Amino acid sequence: MTPTSFHPDRPALVGRLRAAGCVFAEDEAELLIAAADSPEALTALADRRVAGQPLEYLLGWAEFCGLRVAVDAGVFVPRGRTALLVEAAAAVAGPAPAVVDLCCGSGAIAVALAERLAPRWLAAVDVDPAAVACARRNLAGRDVAVLLGDLYEPLPRDRRGRLDLVVANAPYVPTAAVALLPPEARLHEAPVALDGGADGLAVLRRVAAGAVDWLAPGGHLVVETSDRQAEALCASMRALGLAPRVLRAPEWDATAVTARRPG
Repeated sequence: MTPTSFHPDRPALVGRLRAAGCVFAEDEAELLIAAADSPEALTALADRRVAGQPLEYLLGWAEFCGLRVAVDAGVFVPRGRTALLVEAAAAVAGPAPAVVDLCCGSGAIAVALAERLAPRWLAAVDVDPAAVACARRNLAGRDVAVLLGDLYEPLPRDRRGRLDLVVANAPYVPTAAVALLPPEARLHEAPVALDGGADGLAVLRRVAAGAVDWLAPGGHLVVETSDRQAEALCASMRALGLAPRVLRAPEWDATAVTARRPG
């Protein structure tokens, strides 16, 4: 973090953030102070935070699985709950897997899996050009292809049927519930990263259908969903011939589904 040579009024900043509804006002105040190099810069950051802009956009990064991941304005902010997806993927991946991260957003999951798995091949895909640009920054210097396109469409054809692991934090908010999301998400993150269709499972069903063709026999699909959607998603996966299992982590308010392709 950037050292500061000025002496901000921390209690006043904390009070202002708390009044604006920031639950972790003390922590946010320290992060904003560290990110500012002058009183004017701090005031500008505080003004934007009070106006509802996500803290991660103001800082330019988010913490995810113990890593600092760059996050650009408009790109989906990685949530702490998605650590369950990473843990679940690492548990089923096997040695030196071939992996694709669909709906990659900032590339946070791909970064975390690159650290944990030492994959022999890793790609990340998103349909949003802003997300792809952000993921390319986060994955720069690694042997990772970051591709623009719809789910499996931009993947090399020779990878079909040869992937060991497909992970996806695809959008799963039902369309009617998007308007009920916190303003930080609803007003600032790309709608394509949030809206999962009428029941929230439209994109996840497409991810599962494609996994049947792209996974190697014995390979795994790992996705995030909500607790109330998990059983319906599992039913769709079983109908495709996949063998799903639901994982829950109440401490993270997180639900993930792993699905194995038999063979």
